[in-house]
Amino acid sequence: MENFTYYSPTRFLFGRGKEQDTGRCIGDFGGKKVLLHYGGGSVVESGLLERVRESIKAEGIECVELGGVKPNPRSGLVYEGIELCRREKIDFILALGGGSVIDSAKAIAAGAMYEGDFWDFYSGKSVVEKAIPLGTVLTIAAAGSESSSASVISLETGEGMVKRSTMSDALRPKFSIMNPELTFTLPPYQTASGIVDMMAHVMERYFTNTRGVGVTDRLCEGTMISIIEEAPKVMENPRDYEARANIMWAGTMAHNNICGVGRQQDWASHGLEHELSALYDCAHGAGLSVIFPAWMEHVMSHDVMRFAQFANRIFGCEMDFENPEVTAKRGIESLKSFWKSIGMPISFEEIGAKSEDIPLLLDMLDLENRNLGVFVELTREDCEAIYRIASR
Repeated sequence: MENFTYYSPTRFLFGRGKEQDTGRCIGDFGGKKVLLHYGGGSVVESGLLERVRESIKAEGIECVELGGVKPNPRSGLVYEGIELCRREKIDFILALGGGSVIDSAKAIAAGAMYEGDFWDFYSGKSVVEKAIPLGTVLTIAAAGSESSSASVISLETGEGMVKRSTMSDALRPKFSIMNPELTFTLPPYQTASGIVDMMAHVMERYFTNTRGVGVTDRLCEGTMISIIEEAPKVMENPRDYEARANIMWAGTMAHNNICGVGRQQDWASHGLEHELSALYDCAHGAGLSVIFPAWMEHVMSHDVMRFAQFANRIFGCEMDFENPEVTAKRGIESLKSFWKSIGMPISFEEIGAKSEDIPLLLDMLDLENRNLGVFVELTREDCEAIYRIASR
């Protein structure tokens, strides 16, 4: 196990009706004038936006609103939010929605406190050292952004979009309100995409070169097994509160880094997927369900026993000690079968991606300026091979 410092200051309010406490929580963290940031659609139609407004108003807190966040959140709205925060002297940001809204709020929170271009944080030119405090009211169990230090934004360019991430403890929410009932009306595809996303967050940590990490191995395995057990329940009955609650908390556990301390983490599959969702605007979870098994197939020989362990402990595949690669391959097929069973794609064709676009995807990765992956450090040729596997 490697040395680590773990800092996770987020206050969680979990359960039915907890959104009624939003205003009080903002006040607890000194908010006097809040930017209420959201997407639209369901938060308006469900009445959640109005309930949150009333909770904020009841505490005597001023409120300015900025809606319109889209999946794969865009830089244009971030720039608008930064300018709004500066002009209105915002001292707290509340993200009302899922990972896209929260990531957009984090970018605004950091950019408003920075003299340069907020994209400096996402291009690696600068590091977030301070940000406007923010909180969340979570409506989608998926990204784990309600407790993580990470944010992902798509930069709009004249030729399309470039999708990049940044990390800083300054971006961790001060509080996150999590009511599983707020996820009851999610479309099945969105629910399934979230399930893939949270499993991928665990697997990026699970496939590691670090030895002596038995505790976090078991945390990873327990979280993934719980997701696999609960997923069919929420797909069959979207209003199953207990199943939704377990899925929601698993999404948080998957990305607050409790499963990743003291061990190398990979994140190559996320990097490869970001270019898919940037180019085709597909759901992040859908892109991951295509890329992750392809990555696994390509790098499996680097540590066959870890993949065999994954197959045995997560999916119950019988361990073949004489030929562990047989077990490892069964694990990959089991993962693909599970994701297919909840309606997720596993090939380029299913998300509208094209094999002829692979050279463009490789150029978008910009591997001359950064490395991709830690478990196996991927070259451009490796990345091409993974995209080719995914396009079969």
